[in-house]
Amino acid sequence: MDGISRKNFIKNSAFAVAGLVLAPEIAGAHDQQQRVTTSVDGKLTLKNVRLETGFAYDEQGEVAATKTDLFCIEIDKGKIVKVGTNQPNLKNAIDAKGYLMLPSFKDMHIHLDKTFYGDHWQAVKRRTGGVKGMIALEQQMLPEMLKNSTHKAEKLIELLQSKGTSFARSHVNIEPTSKLESLKNLQIALEHKKKEFGAELVAFPQHGVFYTDSVPYLKEAAKTAIDFIGGLDPFNVDGAIEKTMDFTVQLALDHQKGIDIHLHETGDSGVQTIEYLIKKVNENPALKGKTYLSHCFALGRVNKTKQEELAEKLAEAKIGVVSTIPFGSLVMPIPTLMKYKVEVLTGNDSIVDHWNTFGTGSVLQKANLAAQLYGYSTEFQLSRMLGLATANVLPLTDKGEQQWPKVGDKANLAFLDASCSAEAVSRISDVKSLIYEGNKVF
Repeated sequence: MDGISRKNFIKNSAFAVAGLVLAPEIAGAHDQQQRVTTSVDGKLTLKNVRLETGFAYDEQGEVAATKTDLFCIEIDKGKIVKVGTNQPNLKNAIDAKGYLMLPSFKDMHIHLDKTFYGDHWQAVKRRTGGVKGMIALEQQMLPEMLKNSTHKAEKLIELLQSKGTSFARSHVNIEPTSKLESLKNLQIALEHKKKEFGAELVAFPQHGVFYTDSVPYLKEAAKTAIDFIGGLDPFNVDGAIEKTMDFTVQLALDHQKGIDIHLHETGDSGVQTIEYLIKKVNENPALKGKTYLSHCFALGRVNKTKQEELAEKLAEAKIGVVSTIPFGSLVMPIPTLMKYKVEVLTGNDSIVDHWNTFGTGSVLQKANLAAQLYGYSTEFQLSRMLGLATANVLPLTDKGEQQWPKVGDKANLAFLDASCSAEAVSRISDVKSLIYEGNKVF
């Protein structure tokens, strides 16, 4: 791989083109691109596609490398229909040029509805008054931000696509200032991008459920095609853990939605909220596998024994954790959560908005940062960290058995200029997005 050391070569992310038939260097000449995008049979063949095939082991039985080989992939109506022997001389096929094919990336915690990205530059303002001070600032800013929030959401989606991401879980403000306008504007953007980008939405009471009277708007939003009922620091914002959580749980149950709670609280109230949510989910099994705690910073503050106890209980209740990586000086116990088989996801959270001046849009970079934070530098560890970018879809099992791609899988793919995923995570390699839907390739 051009002689570059994994340890020394780390770059934030590389440019890729969204909205084209692959990238020009993969797709080939313009006339070939035009032929594919206007195909009436909805079929597509790719050759020289690199796939992971297994692990190579050293004398001590440790994973020393990831084996790969080249294949032909046939796609029909948005699904993989054949994974076959490579045919490098096959005509009328898109040449993937040996790029590594991976499941497309998923950003599982982002705010597509409120960003400055795609508009004029603004850095964050000096913060005063904690979360409630930021709520007051939002109440002032939202009316102006809503005027072109659809346009900015579309631009932010294009940024994510350029980093290999084809799906996001987006929290969307539901509160008395914007009411349901933020949701409606984002739904327009998603409708415009629906053939190339998928999303699930969280009705997010950014200004508190009861701190500002968001209840009627949350109830109205729950009747729409959202996927999750959200929440925000029930003790610090609303002053009552049980009252807020009971409302959230019941609203989710009444409308068959999932739950995704922002929990920044790091003290006893944070732990109490985690434990109360575990209790409510265990009482209502329909919420198992559909409930998440975003951030959940209390886990990063408690001692190791308590971390292990909470991780075990979260796993038993099938409550996932969506962690930003990193968050200031706080290092979340992701390895402990993974040890107990808690579903761990990640996302970019805020990108160039009034909460955060920064953000690259790359969840592969998040996997890279996680590997650095936890000292994961071996081939096996790096290969597992890729799951943070793909929402835990991995080409190989822990034993090195090939499990992706399979016939019938959706053809939402990412191509990386790397010989194996472990190196991709370590290097943050060049990403080329392919998202196939019907008879278009994006």
